[in-house]
Amino acid sequence: MLRGIREQLEETPQPAPRRIFQERRRITGLPLYFQGYLSVRHSRCQEFRVYWTELRGTMLFFYDDKKAPTYSQKLDISALTSATNVHPDENGSARFILMLSNGELELKANDCECRKEWKGFILTVTKLSVPPDESLLPGQLTRMHEVLEKEKKRRITFNDCSSASLSRKSPPSSMLTPMPECFYAVSRQEAIEMLEKNASCGNLILRPGSDSKNYAVTIRHELDAPHLKHYKVISKGTSYIIELERRVTLPSLQDVVNYFVTQTRGNLKPFVIQTCTAEDPVF
Repeated sequence: MLRGIREQLEETPQPAPRRIFQERRRITGLPLYFQGYLSVRHSRCQEFRVYWTELRGTMLFFYDDKKAPTYSQKLDISALTSATNVHPDENGSARFILMLSNGELELKANDCECRKEWKGFILTVTKLSVPPDESLLPGQLTRMHEVLEKEKKRRITFNDCSSASLSRKSPPSSMLTPMPECFYAVSRQEAIEMLEKNASCGNLILRPGSDSKNYAVTIRHELDAPHLKHYKVISKGTSYIIELERRVTLPSLQDVVNYFVTQTRGNLKPFVIQTCTAEDPVF
């Protein structure tokens, strides 16, 4: 296992409001297509939880607060099977269900009009086609066609960058590389709780560090008893430095994750919600 690591982590401060959009774009690496409040409920949960939600590319990012710079949950909807309406509840809020390869997720918009927009934009980016919904207004259809063209161009650019990276010795800039799947915008204590309650998902979480520029790694591994460690990862230019007794410099956050996995011979596994057992809720 790794040795001689210093624990140097603090609570993550929020950036000024004017930087929120830029910070979200930097962290997610994806363009914003649609946003608003959504109530979210996993199929195995009884209660909804309200999130400020952003549709970026084919990902949904859920924020605990409208002004939070980093997301608390994310969901890949690229393999969406269907989006089905649920009859409005007694409060008039409009619900719909996203059917995904690993289960279903129930969402509740503020009203039926909002539900119509959310479904329309989600189907547009996942199916690469504006849905033939006669109830959509001309303005809504125009925006969805604009998003459709942006998503097509994004995928072409992403595929070109992926192909080019195969022929280069050095990896692409982190601005063009998606965040590792084990990144979660959680505090140190929240990361500990996630690892303790969902052991089947993995035992390594990448999270924000002491400021919006740095990161931290929290791990939980079994020795004679469960053991927790925290590692500071400093962002410097296009590189990332793991603060060990002898610093390790790597070109990307994914390489940081891979380093921990390799150095522990696979004893550390990235914490990924999709790999949980059927009994572990997504939210």
